[in-house]
Amino acid sequence: MKVKELRALPIEELANRRNELKEEHMRLRFSNVIKQLGDVTMIRKTRKEIAKINTLITEKQRDAATEQNAGGERQT
Repeated sequence: MKVKELRALPIEELANRRNELKEEHMRLRFSNVIKQLGDVTMIRKTRKEIAKINTLITEKQRDAATEQNAGGERQT
């Protein structure tokens, strides 16, 4: 998925997608170890997709915390 498409998803769906990709990454790594994986670049692509989703989740959580604290005093 493109980052633009991922940004439109809520945090819950991003977390579900991340979990699916983690399982896929594990399967790909296992297949690579037993020499059944034809395209080893899929491991890297999956890992990068997981990183993108983790970044978006962190951004959304940070934005939500900022909005929540916007009306009140600054936390230390």
